[in-house]
Amino acid sequence: MRTPLPERFVETMRETLGADAERLFAALDTEPAVSIRLNPAKPAECFDGEAVGWCKWGKYLAERPQFTLDPLLHGGAYYVQEASSMFIERFIERYIDAPVRALDLCAAPGGKSTLLAGLLPEGSLLVSNEPMPKRANVLAENMQKWTRMPEGHYPVESIVTNNYPADFGAFSDCFDLVVTDVPCSGEGMFRKDDQAVAEWSMDNVMMCVERQRGILSDIWHVLKPGGLLVYSTCTFNRFEDEDNARWICSE
Repeated sequence: MRTPLPERFVETMRETLGADAERLFAALDTEPAVSIRLNPAKPAECFDGEAVGWCKWGKYLAERPQFTLDPLLHGGAYYVQEASSMFIERFIERYIDAPVRALDLCAAPGGKSTLLAGLLPEGSLLVSNEPMPKRANVLAENMQKWTRMPEGHYPVESIVTNNYPADFGAFSDCFDLVVTDVPCSGEGMFRKDDQAVAEWSMDNVMMCVERQRGILSDIWHVLKPGGLLVYSTCTFNRFEDEDNARWICSE
């Protein structure tokens, strides 16, 4: 039996979504979909499944196989990723049409970085960063799997770094694209992790808001004038999402 949703979370979603909140609560009570994204540089028709509408290489699977036993996963032929995280492809297709310098600031375990590596124009440079050492090691391993080619070179050059956002202070006006999938209160994990439900609180939400704004303040200047910032969370509340978007625009 699932852990009941926190009352304050329910109240907040009803304030934000009105009657549509009930659809969200019903969805959170269902099993999560299984989705993967194929590596365009290593095409392997290894799975049948419904296409993800906003990602050329994304597929939904009818059931979850034993991914860890599949050599194609370890060879970087595909990546297991939530379909919603693949939506960044729409932004890249619309706004990026020439080689860029890109920074994926909070990149572990590598979902968005592997996606960017397959999307950015040839000749681009992708810096994938993760502050936590253990998570940075996982990120480096996944990026190596994804970009390692039997012969030749992957079209996008990639670097993995292990730094805090403030450490990029010397790189003013350096990046054409900055992706910030920031640490958050994790409401998007409610459907698959009862612990995320049990640990949720408004105090944690507001702490995350301050942390997110600190991260954005630390790295804003590394974005070139006219560059593109992608801000995302895996949470639903307006404090970490819409309110922070307004804060970015005003500040």
